[in-house]
Amino acid sequence: MTQRRISTEQNTSTYFLTMTIQRWYYLFDRHNRWEILADSLRYCQTNKGLEINGYVFMLNHLHMIATALDMVGFVRDFKKFTSKKFKLNLEQTEPTVLQLFMDEATGAYQFWKKDNGPKIIESPAFYLQKLNYIHNNPVRKGYVARPEHWIWSSANPDSPLKVKFLEGF
Repeated sequence: MTQRRISTEQNTSTYFLTMTIQRWYYLFDRHNRWEILADSLRYCQTNKGLEINGYVFMLNHLHMIATALDMVGFVRDFKKFTSKKFKLNLEQTEPTVLQLFMDEATGAYQFWKKDNGPKIIESPAFYLQKLNYIHNNPVRKGYVARPEHWIWSSANPDSPLKVKFLEGF
């Protein structure tokens, strides 16, 4: 069974993560929302010791292979910060869309699904499998012909994010 959350016992491991927007709503493709994701990740790289080992931003989710000293804290803080930024962005640009993310039971906004599908990267072969999956995601969706053509991907040589690829760990 796939685990939904990162184990606190394996908090410092390298993980393959998938973070998805509620209702699979296409949220990132307008109003500088990809930049919200990137700015938050850059902050975490600089201030929280996050190492990005591969990534792709899609229209409603992101895949990432990452290493952190506190992966649980990173995911929590990343989702909390980006949620606040999405809320402000939507209030200014698409207020009617904002209502799609309101949790009727609590009255709070919920942008991210709770499940991150974390999988520990335990071998170089598994890392390469997941990295290829990440890089080919925009190709499978028909957005680009080649992985390196997708701007928001570590497959792009001009990636907007600093990436440290793993080698034979």
